[in-house]
Amino acid sequence: VQLVVESGGGLVQAGGSLRLSCAASETILSINAMDWYRQAPGKQRELVATITRGGIRNYADSVKGRFTISRDNGKNTVYLQMNNAKPEDTAVYYCRVVATGYIYWGQGTQVTVSL
Repeated sequence: VQLVVESGGGLVQAGGSLRLSCAASETILSINAMDWYRQAPGKQRELVATITRGGIRNYADSVKGRFTISRDNGKNTVYLQMNNAKPEDTAVYYCRVVATGYIYWGQGTQVTVSL
């Protein structure tokens, strides 16, 4: 069974937009935060954006002003709106769910930004 499922990845041209979704199972209780990470080939996984249960948002400097993270608490779903995409945004994007006492990871969705 998949407890965390990402979707919405694909190919987009530089300057374009893409919206990623992450659906966490409603069987996961006490979610404190949901995050987006990404990992490009040959690089370490890095935090892109995070949103807490209370709606506090933080972003990596590289995506500030371009990406927006949002959450629908009622559906245990988090989104990443990617605007003005750049080739350096190309990576596998992973959703992380921070619950009390446990952390869950999705399997990732590929985002490719072309020139």
